[in-house]
Amino acid sequence: MSSRPRRPPIGLGGRPMDAGSPLLGGSTEVRHAPDPDPAPAQAYDPDADLLATNPPSSLEQVAPLPIEQLRELLPEPEPERSLDDWGRSESLMELADPLLNFYYRYWFRVEAEGVENVPATGGALLVGNHSGALPPDAPMIMQAIRNESPNPRPLYMLGEHWFKGYPGVAMIANKLGVVPAHPANAQRLLGDEGKLAMVFPEGVKGSGKVLWQRYRLRRFGRGGFVRTALRAKVPIVPIALVGGEEAMPIFAHMRTLERLSGLMYAPFNHAFPHFGLAAALMYMPAKFRIRFLEPIDLPSLPDDTVTDSAAVQGIAEEIRARIQGALDEMVAERKSVWTG
Repeated sequence: MSSRPRRPPIGLGGRPMDAGSPLLGGSTEVRHAPDPDPAPAQAYDPDADLLATNPPSSLEQVAPLPIEQLRELLPEPEPERSLDDWGRSESLMELADPLLNFYYRYWFRVEAEGVENVPATGGALLVGNHSGALPPDAPMIMQAIRNESPNPRPLYMLGEHWFKGYPGVAMIANKLGVVPAHPANAQRLLGDEGKLAMVFPEGVKGSGKVLWQRYRLRRFGRGGFVRTALRAKVPIVPIALVGGEEAMPIFAHMRTLERLSGLMYAPFNHAFPHFGLAAALMYMPAKFRIRFLEPIDLPSLPDDTVTDSAAVQGIAEEIRARIQGALDEMVAERKSVWTG
């Protein structure tokens, strides 16, 4: 027999297997080809970046547009809406004006004095005492400026954020001129736009006083309203109001109802809780007197006063003392809560 040449075994990929292959019982040593010489490292050259040397048109610097062309990008004003940037609606104010004037002229029979102390132009911060379970002080002060001032101006109110949690209340409050009390809002409102703004430094502590605590001012916080006026470089006009404590008095607080309802306070008085939400309109016909005191010229103070905590607290206490003195005088002068 003729001997045929023996073919080597075929491995994976159809290639002949070497005798040293581990599948054939050969050595398992792996032989690596020598690595080629590595290329020398090159330093990064930013000029070699094509986007840096030849940017596309979308990345090129564009010259700013002139102010005339920028104004054309703004939407056209809508006079029929009479809604300003703060959400205050003049049309809603006109609708509410008859009701507010009824309370102002016939129910509370408001007497306002010193309205000329409210600046005719420029920003000013009005600071007053807070009173009543549902305080009527801000609307009556607003109507006094609207009706009695030789230069009627819109009045904004820097309020706390409590109204944000009640459906519909936030929308109505904004349309009536209530602005959340934030330093940025106050700076823009007073300093940048030169508006009139009202603040009650007593806060909820003032409107939550029971009847036997009436006209005794609570602490004015840490003087944040003074810093607001100093930063905006506007004067402060103190205001004293008598009548609000009796118009919506608080005989006692219902703590259990406060916890169950989540309200700031649940007062017990002549109308609440037995008349429910209708109690909001059931004010007692107390006689109102509003006294606008002489402005405090804060813009004339040094610029570093705003960082001096002692000076700020001193100004706040001076304003509190002026309002308290005016309240004491006005309460002593009146002969009757109802007729003045």
